[in-house]
Amino acid sequence: MPEMTLIEAIRQGMDEELARDDCVFITGEDVGPRGGVFRATQGLFEKYGPKRIIDSPLAELSIVGVGIGAAVYGMRPICEIQFADFIFPAFNQILNEAARMFYRSGGEWAAPMVIRAPYGGGVGGGLYHSQSVEAFFAHIPGLKVVIPSNPKDAKGLLKSAVRDPNPVLFLEPKKGYRLIKGFVPEGEYTVPIGPAHVSREGADLTVFAYGIMHYYCLQAAALVAKEGISAEVVDLRTLLPVDKAAIVASVRKTGKAMIVHEDNLTGGYGGEVAAIIADEAFADLDAPVKRLCGPDVPGVPFSHPMQDWFMPNPEKIAKAMKELAAY
Repeated sequence: MPEMTLIEAIRQGMDEELARDDCVFITGEDVGPRGGVFRATQGLFEKYGPKRIIDSPLAELSIVGVGIGAAVYGMRPICEIQFADFIFPAFNQILNEAARMFYRSGGEWAAPMVIRAPYGGGVGGGLYHSQSVEAFFAHIPGLKVVIPSNPKDAKGLLKSAVRDPNPVLFLEPKKGYRLIKGFVPEGEYTVPIGPAHVSREGADLTVFAYGIMHYYCLQAAALVAKEGISAEVVDLRTLLPVDKAAIVASVRKTGKAMIVHEDNLTGGYGGEVAAIIADEAFADLDAPVKRLCGPDVPGVPFSHPMQDWFMPNPEKIAKAMKELAAY
């Protein structure tokens, strides 16, 4: 199996879906000859031409709106939002059109589309290029929300998203684009949307995470293992629909749970995971559910020292793991 970066696996997934189905096309800002601001679509314009790799105006509302219209008429659009921070002008289209199209039409119409958006901090992007937006969208029935944490899953989940009959918001941890590397199977494969994955077995506590935080949690688990603490790491992968059975099973196994994400603590997605545990595995807990998240400030600071203060990292996660294990 060849080793790839996260962004290389995403690019290969799009390339394969474009080759497989003529109804698939990509649209977004600078996705054409430039290959996107992160070069996610690099080389695809030259391979598939301007009718399938379409540069859009600087208008997220129209990017998603065009995608919805094309999807309703049988196309399979991949709409790129250059940074997740800019997705909010399209919020109404995603919430009231894409996510509700099938329901409101009694199953007559559907909006099978993928909305790709790089999210999160760690790149010195400041307030408008570092936001985590997953909690806003994981509240919307009819929409699927997917966040990969490694190249194999990124490619397989993206291919599943393109083929899914529902709209899928595919959030990509941009800090991990070239940082996270892994082996990707050759040949055709997909990763199903929905199931979580136990990426490290453990016995003393469970840590739930996704995206770059999952990558950090694996490093933290390796750190605490040197001190005799066995941490199980669960990659949620899909936030909507979430794999409740996997969450409950792991908590029943270890008796202790921690959720890690870089979004703000209050109202963050970790609260949903904590509620699932409280509802369905309360009697199995040996300690309160712990959350390690970004602080409740308006945004990720531009300053690198302040950015480091804001974001969880392997050392902070390891410290929280040790505290929970000792409870």
